[in-house]
Amino acid sequence: MSILVNENSKIIIQGITGKVGRSFCERMVKFNSPLVAGVTPGKGGEFVNHVPVYDCVDEAVKKKNADTSFITIPAMMVKQAVFEAIDAGIKLIVIYTEGVTKQDSLDIVQYAKLKDVMVLGPNSAGVVSPSQANVSDLHDSILEKGKIGIVSRSGTLTYEVIEILKEMRLGVSTVVCIGGDPIVGLQHVDVLELFEKDPETESIIYIGEIGGRDEYESAPIIKSMKKEVFALIAGVYAPDGKRMGHAGAIIQSESETAKEKQKVLKNSGAKVVHVLTELKNELKDHYLFV
Repeated sequence: MSILVNENSKIIIQGITGKVGRSFCERMVKFNSPLVAGVTPGKGGEFVNHVPVYDCVDEAVKKKNADTSFITIPAMMVKQAVFEAIDAGIKLIVIYTEGVTKQDSLDIVQYAKLKDVMVLGPNSAGVVSPSQANVSDLHDSILEKGKIGIVSRSGTLTYEVIEILKEMRLGVSTVVCIGGDPIVGLQHVDVLELFEKDPETESIIYIGEIGGRDEYESAPIIKSMKKEVFALIAGVYAPDGKRMGHAGAIIQSESETAKEKQKVLKNSGAKVVHVLTELKNELKDHYLFV
């Protein structure tokens, strides 16, 4: 099993005829992700890497049974594209685009919840279950199928953790990047609950950042989980008021510092580390055969 995506997913790319969309299409085709179509208004009837292009999402759903969308279009058009996908019946949407306004993000999240649709992002690196489906910018060549789930706000740190797991021959079950903006769809807590139910996932690596309240919402769930959670919070030495990379990574109160987030996660039972080298040692202690 896996969470969110698998070999039975039917993926579309909204914006497939753009430069970014074409690049993702090429990789998905090369590594056999279940990409069934692309959507670009006015480009219906064309093909990108032999993948059919339709004028609207509704057409892709009716002709290809599409259920998952990867959105790569300019920020000002994202809200309309997400609403179109939701209304067409898409059940999982990954918003890769950066720069979506807070108001548009809020409208997207509210509408998705109303329609029971899962949204990753905006500003999400996506989701991937190795050798099954890749709806992300994480390159297939670095991924190995395994037993560790990753839920993250940071694409860069996710790459680092994947490299560690590959080196230790643990691999990953599913990687979920929830996005680095202040307002996003799925939160850490939602993904933790999915991993807890997934028999293929033995342990979870939680990558958080300064800013926001995710860790406080996740703590009660972690406390109730049977699976081990290893947690890393980026921005340990970040000064107050300084935004660190992501729009959502800014300390606006004492409770949003890395130190306070580490404390609440540790009290919930997570194994909290300060740096990646400590994560490697914790994994070695847990998986004695390594």
